[in-house]
Amino acid sequence: MALDDILLEAEEKMMKTEEVVQHEFAGVRTGKASPALVENIMVEVYGGSQMRIRELAGITTPESRMLLIQPWDVTTTGPIEKAIQKSNLGINPVVQGKMIRIVLPELSTERRQEMVKIARKMSEDGRVAVRHVRRDAMEQIKKESKNGGVSEEEVETAEAEVQKLTDQYTAKIDANLAAKEKEILTV
Repeated sequence: MALDDILLEAEEKMMKTEEVVQHEFAGVRTGKASPALVENIMVEVYGGSQMRIRELAGITTPESRMLLIQPWDVTTTGPIEKAIQKSNLGINPVVQGKMIRIVLPELSTERRQEMVKIARKMSEDGRVAVRHVRRDAMEQIKKESKNGGVSEEEVETAEAEVQKLTDQYTAKIDANLAAKEKEILTV
């Protein structure tokens, strides 16, 4: 495996890690309603299979603090309601006919702080994952240099590039966290 391939693979993995962190942030509750808040909640339906709410229903936000979930199959309404109640989002679904309505209460200061902590934990997990990618890439570079055919200078350049990528993606995760914290704490 060439050094360029190692660098490309490392960058790709770091990019995916950042995307995962951003996607996880979407599920962290702020003051506004967002389909991302509930779309990935797993629901047990049809005799034990697990499906996400977004695969079972349409999710809309008719008002800034309201979610409307319209199951495509009426028999899934109960299981969707139970799954939302079990999630640790602190929201109460109300079944009205064939739909589920969720009115998001104002977040208390304590709850906002909890959400910030959750977001910080997610970003730390992301930074750890980026560092794991760096470690793996560095090991591959060392392995390449032992096999020969790669100059010491090329190895140093590749290692510096991996560190640069690590710093870049860690900074992106930190920027995403700062934006999410601001969003959570904005009343």
